[in-house]
Amino acid sequence: MIDLKGKLVLCLGERDGIAAPALQACVESAGAEVIYTETQCFV
Repeated sequence: MIDLKGKLVLCLGERDGIAAPALQACVESAGAEVIYTETQCFV
Protein backbone atom coordinates (compact mmCIF):
# COMPACT_ATOMS: atom_id res chain seq x y z
CA MET A 1 0.00 0.00 0.00
CA ILE A 2 1.12 3.53 -0.71
CA ASP A 3 0.90 5.99 2.16
CA LEU A 4 0.64 9.58 0.96
CA LYS A 5 -0.25 11.18 4.31
CA GLY A 6 0.92 14.76 4.46
CA LYS A 7 1.69 14.97 0.72
CA LEU A 8 0.30 17.63 -1.62
CA VAL A 9 -0.81 16.34 -5.03
CA LEU A 10 -1.69 17.85 -8.41
CA CYS A 11 -4.17 15.66 -10.32
CA LEU A 12 -3.77 16.05 -14.06
CA GLY A 13 -6.11 13.76 -15.94
CA GLU A 14 -6.65 13.05 -19.61
CA ARG A 15 -10.06 13.08 -21.30
CA ASP A 16 -9.70 9.73 -23.10
CA GLY A 17 -7.74 8.10 -20.28
CA ILE A 18 -8.06 8.51 -16.54
CA ALA A 19 -10.01 11.63 -15.59
CA ALA A 20 -8.70 13.89 -12.82
CA PRO A 21 -11.63 13.27 -10.41
CA ALA A 22 -10.81 9.54 -10.48
CA LEU A 23 -7.16 10.30 -9.68
CA GLN A 24 -8.28 12.65 -6.93
CA ALA A 25 -10.39 9.96 -5.28
CA CYS A 26 -7.48 7.51 -5.34
CA VAL A 27 -4.88 9.82 -3.85
CA GLU A 28 -7.28 11.13 -1.21
CA SER A 29 -8.00 7.56 -0.14
CA ALA A 30 -4.23 7.12 0.29
CA GLY A 31 -4.12 10.15 2.62
CA ALA A 32 -2.90 12.93 0.30
CA GLU A 33 -4.30 16.44 0.03
CA VAL A 34 -5.27 17.42 -3.53
CA ILE A 35 -4.47 21.06 -4.23
CA TYR A 36 -5.36 21.15 -7.95
CA THR A 37 -7.49 18.97 -10.22
CA GLU A 38 -7.77 19.37 -13.99
CA THR A 39 -8.78 17.13 -16.89
CA GLN A 40 -7.40 18.09 -20.30
CA CYS A 41 -7.64 16.83 -23.86
CA PHE A 42 -4.19 16.15 -25.32
CA VAL A 43 -4.72 15.83 -29.05
